Amino acid sequence: MISVIIPTLNAEAELPRSLSALVPAVTLGLLKEVIIADGGSSDATAKIADDCGAHLLRCAAGRGGQLAAGADEARGDWLLFLHADTVLAPDWEVETARFLENEMMSGRPVRAGFFRFALDDRGAVPRLMERMVALRSNLLGLPYGDQGLLIKRSHYKQAGGYRQLPLMEDVDLVRRIGRRRLAPLSSTALTSAIRYRREGYLRRMARNLTCLTLYFLKVPAARIARLYG
Repeated sequence: MISVIIPTLNAEAELPRSLSALVPAVTLGLLKEVIIADGGSSDATAKIADDCGAHLLRCAAGRGGQLAAGADEARGDWLLFLHADTVLAPDWEVETARFLENEMMSGRPVRAGFFRFALDDRGAVPRLMERMVALRSNLLGLPYGDQGLLIKRSHYKQAGGYRQLPLMEDVDLVRRIGRRRLAPLSSTALTSAIRYRREGYLRRMARNLTCLTLYFLKVPAARIARLYG
């Protein structure tokens, strides 16, 4: 069964939709628990988590550290890491259950899965962004954290887990997992486009590419965060 881990910081506007999308997995008997790893919210995030029956874990702010803290508390055999502004598409739980069964019966080392990136916005530029993310994910094995990460707990620990990085914590982990042990799922992870609209799509895309390039050039994540965080 799956432990879902969601890092939050003042996520009252996004969290209810994200949690609602998990309900079918409860009905299916797939979900063991939801852990909200909160970095010190001052809004209604804690109340929302409590009202939904989620386990609220209070920890220091910083997404990498929050994800790691949530994983340490998790009791499920599989872990699903999600962002608070990500909403899984209907029937994601059916595909996920099938994926888990296939991986456990395959006879080879189990793979981690990630969902298909989508933005809740219309127009040509959001669709271009989605195609670029698909290429990055499927060809390079570098899915965004927005796409979720479904991974067996023992595999997560073997890979070293999330590190307490201020930035690039998702890339850091999936590189250690390795492209051959990552599997794309067809279900969509719908992500809020607010930050893209606020910053501008092209500017945001350029920022992401710059951060990734600096990371591969071994610039410390803390320095990248100071420059572009």
